[in-house]
Amino acid sequence: MNTNMGIPVFELIYVVVNYGMGSKVLHAAKKYGIRGGTILLGKGTVKNSFLNFLSLYDESREIVLLGADKTTVDYALDILNREFKFEKPNHGIVFTTSACGIVGSRCYKREEMEEGRGVNKPMYQVIITIVNRGKAEEVIDAANAAGSKGGTIINARGSGINETSKLFHMDIEPEKEMVMILSGGDVTEAIVTSIQEKLEIDKPGNGIIFIQDVTKAYGIYE
Repeated sequence: MNTNMGIPVFELIYVVVNYGMGSKVLHAAKKYGIRGGTILLGKGTVKNSFLNFLSLYDESREIVLLGADKTTVDYALDILNREFKFEKPNHGIVFTTSACGIVGSRCYKREEMEEGRGVNKPMYQVIITIVNRGKAEEVIDAANAAGSKGGTIINARGSGINETSKLFHMDIEPEKEMVMILSGGDVTEAIVTSIQEKLEIDKPGNGIIFIQDVTKAYGIYE
């Protein structure tokens, strides 16, 4: 996609809610101008030894991924926040990130990027780490050691030049786990470094990390 003709201002919305709430959020979002989305299944983790002892720390989560232009997102988020009360504890987390474009959708028109947008350092960032299946808990442990308060683990699949193995001379796509961590901007670098070193991300086939700036968030408690 050529972005030299003007950078489209799209917002991606991540809504992390308890299992069973995703369809309700998606249905409400459509009423407020967001035309579609995707619901992913994951599990949440928390730093609490008592919950860990009771085996209650792995709580099922649904991640609703939505996309729209910035004006629609700002309008919809305010209403969704009032309806689902994300600002109350245990009601969910919502945050948005900027995207330079959406491929495969004809729902959204291009807009010119606001002048000066993105100049200020964001208060929060989302760290996405994709690793081989069984490694997600190590990512969480490494992140927690650097100041993270938990994350969401999502099952995924992927393939690439270093991502296949052979069984009876047949290529096998290994299952992946994606870990989504919302962090304060001041600790992102430490968290990424900790994950990178413990998981040896620099070695081919061990995983990938990418970071996105959060433009708006609800339901985050320090």
